[in-house]
Amino acid sequence: MESVTFDDVAQAAERLHGSVLETPCVPSYTLSQVLGCEVFLKFENLQFTASFKERGALNKLLQLTPHERAAGVVAASAGNHAQGVAFHAQRLGVPAVIVMPRFTPSIKVENTRAYGAQIVLEGETLTEARAHAQRLARERAMAFVHPYDDPAVIAGQGSIAIEMLRQVPALDALAISVGGGGLIAGIAAAAARLQPGLEVVGVQTDRFPAMYNAFHGSDCPGGVSTVAEGIAVQEPGQITRELIARHVADMLLVDEGDIEQAIVMLLEIEKTVVEGAGAAGLAALLRHPRRFAGRRVGLVLSGGNIDPLMLAGIIRRGMVRAGRLSRLRIDISDRPGSLANLTALLGRAGANIEEITHQRAFSSLSVERTEVEIVIHTRGPAHVKEILDALSEAGYRVERFQGVARHDGIAS
Repeated sequence: MESVTFDDVAQAAERLHGSVLETPCVPSYTLSQVLGCEVFLKFENLQFTASFKERGALNKLLQLTPHERAAGVVAASAGNHAQGVAFHAQRLGVPAVIVMPRFTPSIKVENTRAYGAQIVLEGETLTEARAHAQRLARERAMAFVHPYDDPAVIAGQGSIAIEMLRQVPALDALAISVGGGGLIAGIAAAAARLQPGLEVVGVQTDRFPAMYNAFHGSDCPGGVSTVAEGIAVQEPGQITRELIARHVADMLLVDEGDIEQAIVMLLEIEKTVVEGAGAAGLAALLRHPRRFAGRRVGLVLSGGNIDPLMLAGIIRRGMVRAGRLSRLRIDISDRPGSLANLTALLGRAGANIEEITHQRAFSSLSVERTEVEIVIHTRGPAHVKEILDALSEAGYRVERFQGVARHDGIAS
């Protein structure tokens, strides 16, 4: 089995120089204060296609023979790998065919097509799309560009480690998102030479724990969907698995709430948009704070391609977790002026009403009373308590819906 060495990564970094952005790696003072460790962020979401995937794709393309370039390449992806291959293939004048599952959102299909690639929609899953892409590659004698289990792709992703450790040379640990393993395998292979004492830790969503299971010899069940779709991989790579076993210190799991909270924190604190996979490293610091306490930790914000509607939903759920969006059910008298009195009280308490539902028929209360469900904007948990106290003092019976699970940034 082919493997990847530091020399492979160093050569990849030389090939990529000037063709991909050397993204900044900078400290986050606010996140460091919240999490109890020094946090350094590598902004790979600033690449032209908003993902680190460009690195591996371009390193692969640059090593094709003239004959292979003329014949073209085939790749299978529903997102970042597709755009990375298509963009750099267009730059180099290499014909590209991208096979995408039929469920792929139209915005991703059109973004990839805009880079000049031929798009083939085939299969209900990425596995089926990849199998079709490999068949096309054989039939058309085109080179297949694997999204992670290819030495050239892995080496290209590893160039991130060379940049990070030059920019911040005294890191204690890296928390890296893991799907098929190409990113962490390349980074770990480079870090093992550059800084042997550096601990590289992988992070997977508990919905897709394939590499976690392979690493720990466990059998954690998976799910069918995740907000971190970029790391929703059912089968880890063989080359990546071997490199991870050799160079990676640990593999951790995070849940959907951790990832959603990390996305919102990065948006609010760092003013940067990341997709679910790009937030997985920060999610690990939220879920496992003791694991990283007091250490200098590097995170790779691996991508920023997130559906706007999904981001909007995550932001609202984040507001619920933070106590800035609350839903109350209040029992009031069904008489003229009662609702006006209630809303006036909420206004005096500083609550901004977003939604209100006046329910009469579907209620177990007596016919003289009614239920009002109100969604309010607040300043946070302390403000919510002030509002509830004011309602209670005014004689209202109030039920608060807690909503989604919440972390405080220092979960155990």
